[in-house]
Amino acid sequence: MSYKTALLSAAALGISVPVFAQVSELEENRLGPVIVEGSRLDQTAAEVGSSVSIISEEDLEKLDYDFALDAVATAPGVTINQNGAFGGSASVRIRGASSGQTLVLVDGVPVGDPSTTDGSFNFAFLDTASVERIEVLKGPQSTLWGSDAIGGVVSITTKEPETGLVGSVFAEYGSFNTLRGGASVEGANDTGDFRLSASGISTDGISKADEDNGNTEDDAYESTTLSAKGGLNLPSKARLEATVLYNDAESEYDSYSGGAQGNVADGDQVTQNETLAGNLSLQLPLLDDRFDNLFLVGYSDIARENFTNGAQSYFAEGDRSIFRYQGTFEINDLNTVSFGAEREETSANGENADTDSLFALYELKPVDSLTFTAGVRNDDDSRFGSETTARVAAAWNPTDQVTIRSSWAQGFKAPSIFQSTYICTFCGLTEPNSNLKPETSEAFDIGVDWRSADGGLQAGITYFNQDTENLIDFSFTAGYDNIAEVKSQGVEVFAGYVLTDWLSVNGNYTFIDAEDGNGNELSRLPEQSGNVTVSFAPDGPFSGAVLIRYNGDEANTNGTTLDGWTRVDLTGRYALNESVELYGRVENLFDDDYQQILGYGTPGLSGSVGIRLRY
Repeated sequence: MSYKTALLSAAALGISVPVFAQVSELEENRLGPVIVEGSRLDQTAAEVGSSVSIISEEDLEKLDYDFALDAVATAPGVTINQNGAFGGSASVRIRGASSGQTLVLVDGVPVGDPSTTDGSFNFAFLDTASVERIEVLKGPQSTLWGSDAIGGVVSITTKEPETGLVGSVFAEYGSFNTLRGGASVEGANDTGDFRLSASGISTDGISKADEDNGNTEDDAYESTTLSAKGGLNLPSKARLEATVLYNDAESEYDSYSGGAQGNVADGDQVTQNETLAGNLSLQLPLLDDRFDNLFLVGYSDIARENFTNGAQSYFAEGDRSIFRYQGTFEINDLNTVSFGAEREETSANGENADTDSLFALYELKPVDSLTFTAGVRNDDDSRFGSETTARVAAAWNPTDQVTIRSSWAQGFKAPSIFQSTYICTFCGLTEPNSNLKPETSEAFDIGVDWRSADGGLQAGITYFNQDTENLIDFSFTAGYDNIAEVKSQGVEVFAGYVLTDWLSVNGNYTFIDAEDGNGNELSRLPEQSGNVTVSFAPDGPFSGAVLIRYNGDEANTNGTTLDGWTRVDLTGRYALNESVELYGRVENLFDDDYQQILGYGTPGLSGSVGIRLRY
């Protein structure tokens, strides 16, 4: 039986019995004890030594994001690049690290594509309809999650079922003949829970190659996403749970054209992308709930197929299997240890790579206000041998209003299957580079968060410094080789203020100074970026928000400079009653003409309106 069949069968088992609903942490005030799942110790936001941004379900709804990419872009320290709107290849970078050094998890399962050059995840197709929260852990997290986490981790959690039997339906229409809709049904009781959802989008789109350069052909996009999640409560507080997320997307894109801006112009190109990710887990608490045991099997598969003028021009498929055990033992109120083992099996186009890992974490709380965390991990790669990483962190809350945090960590990324098997025939080579080594990093950060006694005002600042060595890049002498290094440092600032019961403002700003080993500025990385959100929810049926996004000047790969830009978006919601809601969005209010990547266009003034029914 194939992994895909087994995964879908497990999901069917998991959702066949409704379970009791657990209280959502996201219903708490954002300044309250939100649990950071990516810490692997279920620490609260006030206990985590690393800098972390949490994008809640409330945030996703308030700003009416269709794609997770747009939500992640609002986190300080995060940079996105997309080759044109509506399905253009999209990458996420954290604190200047490359997209291949950003580990992406969906319900704890890595979903990077093993068949791509650097094994990165394409954010272009990830719809928010089934997403409950997104955590962005910044800085090396390899001790927690293994390879690929040099820059940080984007951990995505799909929605949990609600109590009772409920459902929702939504539909919207917008610019560029865009149709989007979806439905969900969910239920929960003392026995089990389940949630099923489906969403889809179809649009005529815009030209991927900037229309200002004479490109008049619109590039269409359509996508369907299916999600299933369910669990069964077993005796002795044990729980069996299964999740599945499936996406099928087709996007038109434009062709390589030498001499055109960005070397891109109108062309008849289509890419089809199919993604499947899921897991089956068993949580088994022992010793009066002091010893929690998690057994998890996860699987992800991504298949990509390109067509030129209707004929197949490219095909690639990569899959990943995860086998994980984690035990967490609360020795007493002061000491907690966590340990585990993982095996990861990846394959891409007939090539395979396996990694066996052991890890241990220790949490010490000598007093309620102070949390120390330390960890060590060893990853044994079948191709490149063993790599050990370590991490220490601390969070101190000298008063109820202040949190001081700091962390030091190491990171590593094993060469991708593509990089380690590529033979550059036009370079005169007959075999892959046998001297290729993993990329490694070392970083530290320190920050302080402050909040007023009434919770109405908050602010924080974090300084980070990271060195990455043995970066892999293309070389005409060796194919792919360890030929680069990067030094990055910077500051992340955030602030929020509740002006009245119905009006609040939040903002963040990031400064990143990132250079390669020769002192050259990294391309496609703004030195300055920031966001401001003004939210209003007066008494009555209406609420809304204004989002201002700023992206500073960037260096292009050809040595020129891409101009910075500022974009203003508006969202509004009107509740007709408890069950029916109208909503709308205006993007790029002032019709700013800008590019995220040289030669690729972005939408001008545009928008959409929709209706949502909850029952």
